[in-house]
Amino acid sequence: MRLATFAAAALVFAGSAVASGNGASDAPGRWWQPGEGRVMPAELDYENDRGVLRTVLIDGPMETAGHPFFEPIGPDGRACVTCHQPADAMALSARSARERWDATGGRDPLFAAYDGSNCPILPQGQRASHSLLLDRGLIRIQRPWPVTKWNGRPVTPDFTIDVVRDPNGCNSAPGYGPDAGNISVYRRPRPVANMKYLLAVGFPFDPKQGLALPRDPDTGRMMSGNLTADNRTGSLRLQMDDAARTHLAFAQRLTPEQRDRIRDFEMRVFTAQQSGPGGAADSDGASGGPAVLRDSAAGALGSIGVPVWSEFEAWEHMSDAEKAKLTPEQIAFRESVARGARTFREKMFLITDTSGINTPIGFGNPVRNSCVFCHNMTRMGNDVAPGQVDLGTTTLPFADPWDDLPLFRITCLKQPHPYYGRVIYTYDPGFALTTGRCADVGKITLQSMRGLSARAPYFSNGLAKDLRGVVDYYERRYNIGYTEQEKQDLVNLMSML
Repeated sequence: MRLATFAAAALVFAGSAVASGNGASDAPGRWWQPGEGRVMPAELDYENDRGVLRTVLIDGPMETAGHPFFEPIGPDGRACVTCHQPADAMALSARSARERWDATGGRDPLFAAYDGSNCPILPQGQRASHSLLLDRGLIRIQRPWPVTKWNGRPVTPDFTIDVVRDPNGCNSAPGYGPDAGNISVYRRPRPVANMKYLLAVGFPFDPKQGLALPRDPDTGRMMSGNLTADNRTGSLRLQMDDAARTHLAFAQRLTPEQRDRIRDFEMRVFTAQQSGPGGAADSDGASGGPAVLRDSAAGALGSIGVPVWSEFEAWEHMSDAEKAKLTPEQIAFRESVARGARTFREKMFLITDTSGINTPIGFGNPVRNSCVFCHNMTRMGNDVAPGQVDLGTTTLPFADPWDDLPLFRITCLKQPHPYYGRVIYTYDPGFALTTGRCADVGKITLQSMRGLSARAPYFSNGLAKDLRGVVDYYERRYNIGYTEQEKQDLVNLMSML
């Protein structure tokens, strides 16, 4: 089977919606507009260019009228659903942003000046003023400088930050930037689904830093650190308050009742790719798609017991009877996905100069391992070990040279960074904007791998426009030595998650 056949098969679907289960009579449109009062079905399918994404809701269907996740409770018509769309695996794709711009002439609340544009000082009616959202799927995140903790207590950073280049003005114009007490970075919205896995704690400490895990100020339980790219909010309550203040422009916090209803919904919604191109998966996605995520215990974490993506092993050794039910293209696709899963687990390479892996507590530099070293949670692919990692996606010399993002110069005041030295150039300091530590520059929270086909582009800053771009970045960064077949197999695997 030639590689081109897989690419051709992936174009079968055009991107319409299909509703199923529990009384949804008409297929809902892709875009969920705040306040329109739809019913959220118990099971909802959306086609994408790699197959069908499915979202399931425990105890669904659910009326969204009056629900704080779906209602425009902010002053500008936005709701949580604006940036967490069911068709985009409860996140936001750049494709959806472009479609919404074209449909509304840029007047949708998604493009609110304060974070849906490159900067509020720009002319808001122009597409160029929203290019980072439209082309890369990025939302502006404004962090305080100097660093403050979640409770507002100041942190004295052990580095200085200077703005080298500011193409959009939000790090140098009056009222913006370090001199004004803030720093603007640009990041992808993260999915708000499959939460019982994201909140699960696999270790009682952060093995990437050798520190005890922080505890939820409300419950005293350890926090997983998987909710935001820079781990500025460790619990759902803190994340909701942060989002309400920054992305919904609330003057006041959410009420306890609103928080409870949002949390209840987010804990009940699960999403994953359900089938592949041309029905290649026979509605049989990774472990059966989101239904298995819904029904499985979150405590079964990691590669101890069930290795990640091992559910695809059967596709590599199908019986003649199984093959007789499939087309040659479907057989070849399934076998490719199974090989991709094996490559993901077994292809060893040297991981070098990566903060959060090679330092500080003894993994070694380099350390020899495979993708599962960090992407090891059964059925999910995120890391069971809490903590942030610097893959180089936001920091020179590893990140692509972009001229549409701000460039910062970080100068370490105490110890130099173990791999970048005393002076670092980065598009996003990442976790360092939460801790104030130079050693954390560039560290980002690892993502879940479910629903990838629905939410391009990838990495926190949209560095990879498609799944092949993800594989190519790792190949460049670590000189892995993938063959072309292995690269295609990995793409096909990720498309099925």
